[in-house]
Amino acid sequence: MSWHGGAAAVVTLTFDVDAEAPVLASGAHYARHLSTMSHQSYGPDVGVPRILDLLDELAVPATFFVPGWVAEQRPGLAMSIVDRGHEVAHHSYGHRPPTAMAPGEERADFERALAVFAAQGVEVVGHRAANWAATRETPALVAEHGLRYDSSLMADDRPYRLAVGETELAELPVHWSLDDWEQYAFLPDPPIGTVIESPAKVLELWRAELDGMRHYQCLFNLCCHPFLSGRPSRLLALRQLIEYALGCGDVRFTRCADLATAVLADPALPPRPLPPQPRYDSNSSASNAR
Repeated sequence: MSWHGGAAAVVTLTFDVDAEAPVLASGAHYARHLSTMSHQSYGPDVGVPRILDLLDELAVPATFFVPGWVAEQRPGLAMSIVDRGHEVAHHSYGHRPPTAMAPGEERADFERALAVFAAQGVEVVGHRAANWAATRETPALVAEHGLRYDSSLMADDRPYRLAVGETELAELPVHWSLDDWEQYAFLPDPPIGTVIESPAKVLELWRAELDGMRHYQCLFNLCCHPFLSGRPSRLLALRQLIEYALGCGDVRFTRCADLATAVLADPALPPRPLPPQPRYDSNSSASNAR
């Protein structure tokens, strides 16, 4: 009944299929920037098919977080992922971070994405906030609409049960060290990133993270973006990482939905409440703060 099933570490391979959405969320005028739009469309058009082939070859499952707008613009994309045995999950509608929206706007964006997936016959049971920028209202929205898990928070390196009113969600925590955006993202305008690391260096980082998590029996929740990690040398590095994990013999790969089911059924994981909202007076003196 344990969430890890006896494995030293559990790996969730997740792919955020953002396409053009995060750039357009920065400014609608970027739609005229043909080079920038082509840079982003590489993800669903080239990266996703290449990643799906890799997952088939290595026989490992994955979860694809898709903004509703992306699924709407490419009507067959989400179902093509499901048809290959993988999971599609909720990743906002327009990739606007919830922290940049009023509560009413966040709800409208959340529900608009759900409507897109419902119209396409794609069942979604999990959620990841755009930019991982969840608000205090986000878990309540996830629970209200019957989803089983969220993957946006960073309070642990193991999954936990999150109490939201009378409902419990599985929280599958993330971290910047396991996000390819911090390693590969670069655009001059909008400036979404300023560095392009060597895939060899990234592979070294992620292997070290996996080894540490095997030692402490953690969740290795890797977040990749097809417009970044779908490029040839980076995908070869991802292949080497997966092959290394498979060769360890004590690592289990799973979809986020399946892990969430195990987390919610694990009696050793007591539900955690949302942490209280801190009160901070910026005018307080240092002595008062102590």
